[in-house]
Amino acid sequence: MRRRSVLAVLSCLLSALTAAILAGGRPSAASAARRPVIGLSLDTLTAERWQRDRDLFVARAAELGADVLVQTANSDDARQIENVQALISRKVDALVIVPHDGRAMAKGVRLAHEAGIPVISYDRLITDSDPDLYVSFDNVAVGRAQARFLLQRAAGRAPLRIVRVNGAKTDHNAFLYRQGQDEALAPALASGRARIVHDDWAQDWEPANAKKIVNAALTRLGSGVDAVLAANDGTAGGAVQALLEDGLAGKVLVTGQDAELAACQRIARGTQTMTVYKPLKSLAGRAAELAVALAKGRPVAAPRSVFNGKVDVPSVLMDVVVVTRDDLRRTVIKDGYQSESDVFGASRP
Repeated sequence: MRRRSVLAVLSCLLSALTAAILAGGRPSAASAARRPVIGLSLDTLTAERWQRDRDLFVARAAELGADVLVQTANSDDARQIENVQALISRKVDALVIVPHDGRAMAKGVRLAHEAGIPVISYDRLITDSDPDLYVSFDNVAVGRAQARFLLQRAAGRAPLRIVRVNGAKTDHNAFLYRQGQDEALAPALASGRARIVHDDWAQDWEPANAKKIVNAALTRLGSGVDAVLAANDGTAGGAVQALLEDGLAGKVLVTGQDAELAACQRIARGTQTMTVYKPLKSLAGRAAELAVALAKGRPVAAPRSVFNGKVDVPSVLMDVVVVTRDDLRRTVIKDGYQSESDVFGASRP
């Protein structure tokens, strides 16, 4: 009886061994069908735009058969490194990072690569490191579009007196926006057609910090301001609040970017002059597609590159669109990014 049991066990083992040999070492169906897991490390979710990025990215990844683990750092570098380490410990197949501080997050890229995990730097460039891919909008073009708009809108007004509100110094994109602005403004500054009368950086992109910058400029210059070159819609909101307090809202040109709802409402009412619309569905969707490809070990094509202080990072850069009151319906509303009723039915300043 015992001999028969031993023979049965040996027979089972032989059958299993034969099946494995015949399979040629191929993974099992269960293994081959495993869903890729993408880690998404976000700087913050306080701004409307980052909530949209998250939702669009997760939805597109799901369509492609992948799961996404999301972490947010609340603009804390140490916490974001901890988040990255947590995602690495969960054995994600690819990691997508929106850094709070591009330089500080170089450590996150190194840790991921040590674990054999590819990294996409999303929207904001991670510097002094070697991320596998950078997926963003053409951020130099964003700054160029903002400055060109001011010069065109204020044609014939000289000198155009500009208060510049930059983004956070910890965000490499803020320097790219500034680079584009400088390129567009250079001829006008050289000829005296434009003049930057106040220039400062808004810590962490906070509207309250932008408001302080514009308050300081107005205190020093009074009504001697024609335009606020605000780096994004959040800083534009802070600028508009400062202008409202001095009775200048709607009289001073104000730029922005991101086409956030509050900004589109201000544009509809005339207190903000323009925004730069960045079609997030295209950006998040493309990033999700690339992340899934990297997670599966597939090659990806990047037609451009951006130097990050250490290497030329393979880059996929999307186009942007200038939006004024006349353009709201045929851009952000037509695309379903904002609704007609939300944009034109609100009454806040």
